[in-house]
Amino acid sequence: MSTGSPGVTRTGAPAVRAHDLIKTYPGGVTALNGMGITVEAGTVLGLLGPNGAGKSTTVKILTTLARPDSGTATVAGHDVLRHPDRVRRAIGVVAQKSGADPVATGRENLVLQGRLYGLRGTELTRRVDGLLERFALSDAAKRPVRGYSGGMLRRLDVALGLVHRPEVLFLDEPTTGLDPEARTAMWEEIGRLAGDEGLTILLTTHYLEEADRLAERIAIVDRGRVVVEGTPDRLKGELRGDAVHLELRDDGDRVVLAAALAALPGVHDTVVEGRRVSVRADDGAAAVPVLLAALERAGAAVAAATVARPSLDDVYLRYAGRRFAEADAAADAPVLAAAQAAGGAR
Repeated sequence: MSTGSPGVTRTGAPAVRAHDLIKTYPGGVTALNGMGITVEAGTVLGLLGPNGAGKSTTVKILTTLARPDSGTATVAGHDVLRHPDRVRRAIGVVAQKSGADPVATGRENLVLQGRLYGLRGTELTRRVDGLLERFALSDAAKRPVRGYSGGMLRRLDVALGLVHRPEVLFLDEPTTGLDPEARTAMWEEIGRLAGDEGLTILLTTHYLEEADRLAERIAIVDRGRVVVEGTPDRLKGELRGDAVHLELRDDGDRVVLAAALAALPGVHDTVVEGRRVSVRADDGAAAVPVLLAALERAGAAVAAATVARPSLDDVYLRYAGRRFAEADAAADAPVLAAAQAAGGAR
């Protein structure tokens, strides 16, 4: 069982460090292609990326559930390959799929988890009671878990990950499948864990708003590697001006349209994808009529135009070269199939 306080490693080193992780699944499908991240103690790092980007494969390696083909990783100061038992005692894990026993009650699940980590007697009872109250599960403590709502089950999953007071908590897509109300409640609890207890948290998500709201730093992952990392504000602040998004009536010639827009003053970072055109402009509102005229001269009619301040979607577009939603919808099927065949990963 971990003896350190939450969020503080024994060595004073970063709570999580991974360097140049490579992972290839059977059939030659590459899930990780030089993945590297660092999570400082007491902080929340959001690993943001679409389905198939390699987020959950990274978590599996860091939590000792999978081995990389090459590369190194330490968690709470322990090498994940040389000292997996030490890593397991220092971490809490909330996986995508609940690990709770559906037949057992909420209290029974927590008690069993505590016993696995060496808790007994009064200490265990107090810990379980405290977690049930904290996660608003006291009234349902004696009910079988199979009758829990989705939000209740996810709260129990987080409580299970916290029973032994881990140094590092891994949250792998913790709000997937929750309704908006339950998702908001989970966000509030994760925020309290980070703020009140200084717990080190690695959060994987494909929700842009979730990463923006919860993470102090974000590592954007695409095709098995980190393409950019920084605070949400810094990443968005690096994008000059406004984001202008245009919807064409028909697909346009990518090369022709990009060339026509690149020649305009004050317009940069042009991306053309089918009927969607995105640019950055020093003054978005003033740039719209200029853009419309340039596209018309290039033979493209515009159906709609919007102007917005920079978002994480714009950051992803800049560094990955495609929109987040489109990358998420077009997740690499071979990577997903291979990962699931090897034990499930996203």
